[in-house]
Amino acid sequence: MISPWIPLSLLCAFSLATSDALAKRALTHHNEHLILWLRLLLASPFLLAMLPFIPIPTLAPGFYRATLVSLPLEALASVLYIRALKLSPLSLTLPLLALTPLFLLAVPSLLLGERISRAGTAGVLLIVTGTYCLNLGRARREFLEPLRATMRDRGARCMLGVALIYSVTSTLGKQAVAASSPLFFAAIYIPLLTLLLTPLALRNMKGGVRGVFASGAVKEAILPALFYALMVLTHMSAIAMTRVAYMISLKRLSLLMGVIYGHVLFHEQGIAGRLAGTLLMLCGVALITLYP
Repeated sequence: MISPWIPLSLLCAFSLATSDALAKRALTHHNEHLILWLRLLLASPFLLAMLPFIPIPTLAPGFYRATLVSLPLEALASVLYIRALKLSPLSLTLPLLALTPLFLLAVPSLLLGERISRAGTAGVLLIVTGTYCLNLGRARREFLEPLRATMRDRGARCMLGVALIYSVTSTLGKQAVAASSPLFFAAIYIPLLTLLLTPLALRNMKGGVRGVFASGAVKEAILPALFYALMVLTHMSAIAMTRVAYMISLKRLSLLMGVIYGHVLFHEQGIAGRLAGTLLMLCGVALITLYP
């Protein structure tokens, strides 16, 4: 019998990739900061609705510190994330999120002198090779051109920033969950993030609330928000059933799904190299995550 966390993790991956693809489509007509805020705002009621039905935990002291430090970093990562979706192809930007576990592995190694295992070393090599493959067609000009092309892309640079920030917030998030509970943290974190991003959204509202409705932004943000809420709920439910490393490894399939969405919905080019690169990066992530 299949353990419930497996289909939940796969549904989580599908929900995230679908939300990102639908958000990118909405970004062709609307301001990215407004769509970001609406996606979070419209998802929040579904998350807050859990509170009456879940046990409210006694919050350990570390919860407040981890949450307060994480929220501004998460807000910055969210702004960079939505900017990356707007500026660049999904098939180029989303795979770069696979660099988060690489940063998690590399930073302690560089700062604390911790040794990287053989599996970790192999994972690093696979992720770097996969990153190279994202712009493989550029290799005809010069060997290092694929990496340089990625670094020159503004959306890719934004997503690199996201991956780096996530390497910090993922640790803080684990601390906050350990000091509360997975479902409670999910229920309050996104609404708090929405509140933090509200001033930015208000600055980008043309015509006030009526203008937002009249422009169709709310209508286009509903589906991305629904899938985003489903992603958060399935993430926290699955992570409570198994080891974090196992769940996250399956959730990373969202990167592969995002590449496919980029080709199918937005007719992005170079899909073969980007699929190959994403698969290599996912294998690298699995090695780093499952065999630290």
